[in-house]
Amino acid sequence: MEVEWLLVIHGVVTLLVLVSFLCGQWPIFDGTFIQKIHFFLTFGVCDYFRRFVGAVFGQRGSDALFCVEYYCCDRPNPILQLIYLGIIGASYYFIVQSAFKYIPGYYLGEVHRYTSLLAVGGGILLFLLTSFSDPGTVNIENVSQYLSAYPYDNIIFSEKECPTCKIPNRPARSKHCSICDRCVTRFDHHCGWMNNCIGERNTRYFMAFLLWHFLLCLYGTVAIGLVLAGRLKELRVIDILTVYYGFENSFSSLAPHVVVWLLDSYNTQILIMVFLAIVSMLLAGFLAYHTKLCVTNTTTNETFKWQEYLNWKRKVNEAKASAAALKSSLGELNQEMMRPVSKWKAFFRRSHLEEVEVVKNNIYDKGLLQNVSEIVIPLSTRRSFIQRKSKSG
Repeated sequence: MEVEWLLVIHGVVTLLVLVSFLCGQWPIFDGTFIQKIHFFLTFGVCDYFRRFVGAVFGQRGSDALFCVEYYCCDRPNPILQLIYLGIIGASYYFIVQSAFKYIPGYYLGEVHRYTSLLAVGGGILLFLLTSFSDPGTVNIENVSQYLSAYPYDNIIFSEKECPTCKIPNRPARSKHCSICDRCVTRFDHHCGWMNNCIGERNTRYFMAFLLWHFLLCLYGTVAIGLVLAGRLKELRVIDILTVYYGFENSFSSLAPHVVVWLLDSYNTQILIMVFLAIVSMLLAGFLAYHTKLCVTNTTTNETFKWQEYLNWKRKVNEAKASAAALKSSLGELNQEMMRPVSKWKAFFRRSHLEEVEVVKNNIYDKGLLQNVSEIVIPLSTRRSFIQRKSKSG
């Protein structure tokens, strides 16, 4: 039973660490231990390690650590790309070693030996396509091409020079990536796993990568589950428990014994299945978030910009409403001195601050179908767009 408990503890700890690291900054986890673990993993560990290196190795050690940190976090590097290849390669290797000997089985045919390889190969192909595709780099030569793609909304995007790239009018929806040191049109974010920016021209590949890997992990989870179910059927475990050991043929009676038997006999397969299930759930959340951005024609970068703008606009409106409320209160005070006001009217009277409303006016949101079409076929790659640019040039 010690091995089973170790597997359960390992699964819980793995889930806790992954959720805390990837989702700990979400508003839903504010003030919880998930947020504290996220802070420790993303900042606390590095801070304590930096102090340790400084105390043991002095200034030279701190300088060397700073150079490593600068290369890993602030410069393009293939570290996370290699980690991705290592994770997917190791996962597939362990699946082959632990599960392929039971395929074909009671529920799975031999075809899954080959479809699994094609599925992993397709995932790696999408990874390479996203990593090495042009996200939509803006420079002096092609800036005029991108200027006509998206108009300035004069809210979160206005005519502005990029001081680093020396571009006089940086196109709307573009941003200078400090890691890649370039301006990218319809900039979403810089993805360390891809070692590339996600922009107008490769968002479609990035979305396909997320969807494919979610389905890949889900496929692996279900396939291993069917392998284990097939082993239960082939070895007639249910019949043995009910006929020879006299257990009642019900789920509540058999489930604990079946689980113990599976953990004792197929702990490696269960560990891989739990890992794939956890990753698939995380990918589902990430995919859902980016799908929402795509259908509303918004980017991650614009989400932060809109949040800053709406907060600023709300404060301005509240200040105006407060001034109007103060002026109104002074007028009402003069009237109250002349005639009494009903207490019930005063109680149910709405505050001027309750009337403050800020509306997000996203001019790039053109409806579901057109928003999705701009992801699948970027504006800068369309024939009409290219012809319009050649005429203006």
